[in-house]
Amino acid sequence: MTAIKELKAVARPRAGKGAAREERRAGRVPAVIYGEKQDPITISLEHKEITRTIYAGHFLTSLFMIEVDGKRHRVIPRDYQLDPVKDLPLHVDFLRVSAGAHVTVEVPVHFVNQEKSPGLKRGGTLNIVHHAVTLDAPADAIPEYISADLTGFEIGDSLHLSAVKLPDGVVSALHGDDTLATVVAPSGLKEAEADEAAAAAAAAPAAKS
Repeated sequence: MTAIKELKAVARPRAGKGAAREERRAGRVPAVIYGEKQDPITISLEHKEITRTIYAGHFLTSLFMIEVDGKRHRVIPRDYQLDPVKDLPLHVDFLRVSAGAHVTVEVPVHFVNQEKSPGLKRGGTLNIVHHAVTLDAPADAIPEYISADLTGFEIGDSLHLSAVKLPDGVVSALHGDDTLATVVAPSGLKEAEADEAAAAAAAAPAAKS
């Protein structure tokens, strides 16, 4: 089960850009909690704490418990805005998550057993098409990542999402079978193959005559 992390927050009585600027000047980050057919709640978070939490990783796939005015809210972050210059948080959106709910999340892909790929051993290059995939997962069991096994992959082979074993209860949220990566030939091998093909094409007319 996914561990639920605690976040401290205070109610923010006023919404709007002016109120948000006041919160930032006070060293806090404005945020909102919405969803579950309830009215949105405007809150603010301590700047240092939420910055540290975001940059610790897995922020958008983590469950949080936020207490506001004595009421606890079980949420998952859905989006956050960063200052384009300072890369510090400006605003965070949280979605309420009830027990047993499923959520759509983007999860990183870890490509494992690259040393067991004959194609990569021959000098091929792993061309990663998707570093992350969108999954539908139980809110209490969001995977931190999925493992894509490259054992046995030759040059020219492609690894598709359908070949990856997903955790129980987790399915792809996309339509179709995404290509996660391909093993491509090194440039030197490509040139050699092109030269061979050109030589074979040139020899064919001569052989006929």
